Amino acid sequence: MTGLDSGAEPVAQEPQTGRQAHAGRRNFMRKVFFAGGATAVATMGGAGAWAALAADETGATASADPSGTPTGTPSGTPSGAPTGGPGAGGPGNQSITEDFFGLTTDGKKIDDLFTVHSEGVATAPVIAAANAFLAGLSATQKSSTQFTVHSTEWRLWSNVDAYDRQGVSIADLSDEQQALGKALLKSALSADGLETTERIRRINQAAGEAIDNTDSFNEEAFYYTVLGTPSATEPWGFQFDGHHLVINYFVLGGQVVMSPCFWGSEPTEIDIDGTTVSVCKEEVKASLAFINSLTEAQRTVAIESTTKSNESMKAGAFADNTVQEYTGLRGNALTGAQKLKLLGIVEAFTGRAKADVAKARLAEVRAHLDDTYVTWTGGIADDSAFYVRVHSPVVWVEVDCQAPGPLAGAYGASQGSGATQMHVHSVIRTPNGNDYGKELLRQHYLTSPHHR
Repeated sequence: MTGLDSGAEPVAQEPQTGRQAHAGRRNFMRKVFFAGGATAVATMGGAGAWAALAADETGATASADPSGTPTGTPSGTPSGAPTGGPGAGGPGNQSITEDFFGLTTDGKKIDDLFTVHSEGVATAPVIAAANAFLAGLSATQKSSTQFTVHSTEWRLWSNVDAYDRQGVSIADLSDEQQALGKALLKSALSADGLETTERIRRINQAAGEAIDNTDSFNEEAFYYTVLGTPSATEPWGFQFDGHHLVINYFVLGGQVVMSPCFWGSEPTEIDIDGTTVSVCKEEVKASLAFINSLTEAQRTVAIESTTKSNESMKAGAFADNTVQEYTGLRGNALTGAQKLKLLGIVEAFTGRAKADVAKARLAEVRAHLDDTYVTWTGGIADDSAFYVRVHSPVVWVEVDCQAPGPLAGAYGASQGSGATQMHVHSVIRTPNGNDYGKELLRQHYLTSPHHR
């Protein structure tokens, strides 16, 4: 069940001591990948992908000779994928043993949507912040935090609480190291984006306290990972991963791809020290503003059902290769004012990046606005539970009001009862192969002279 919080017991793990991270997940998942025949990065293709996986396994830098044969390639291609996904009791039976392909409408990627070029994004601050963060880690911490840019670690994220993550958690870090980690987030995110991450974490802690389970729900079980070496010219990125909060941030020169990103909370509103703290309200408000701007005839096309199920999300964790045809109301049927409200849904997500990154992303979305489709399920009143999907060749957004989950007791609800705005999951992705910046990565390695 993609993106669904689980109340099931987590997989048994070795005892943890002090402020140690759950480093065992990385080694387990490498075994899954080698056993399942997945490649480290499908964007590099067969031999190059195995070279990247071998490099990440050994810590070496893999390369391919002019014929394309990698050095350090595993001695034979494994076969036979395992049946379960990582972290039993977390993501369910999801599996990422397949190569990365990306979200498509029919299993076929559209070419020429993304190109390597400067978008004028100022990446120097995030490069400096990432280097400072890495420099502040101990050798042991760094070895469990930094991977190659080709690593499968990009795809091993989950919004589920009971999931053994890679990298170093906030709990693993000293106060000084925590400040460096926050500086990294601050360099990449807008004020709204940074505040949203803080509120999600604070609500997670408060809800955990309310149900007396801060072992599972707290504000410190959020993990940093760096992919590649921070550089002004070479591809790299970072990931921030925890319950209801996942940020993937890829950098190549003056370009940034900030997707997939998962933003959610249960509850979306709670009293903390006498102050009401809320989160995920922007995407809910923007979605309702759009659907209520439509005429009755337009809503007939956009709304698939007025009945909202407990979970509707299709492209959450472990769903990188989702195939979903366009459904609902097409953008070319909207008035100018309605198109602005449609963009408002997307802006609720893009606005969590720095202004220059958000500007470049919105320009990309606007260029395909007439070919953007909106699908709705549920009610349209201010307090209605609903699901909306915004889908075009270059952007995928889902906002999903879900049933009360394991934190239901924090707001007087019953787990598994009807969907509610008090439990929201949302995600933004880049279809046609550019989640994690993988299409740009592929083009970089094909066209850069020093990589040929």
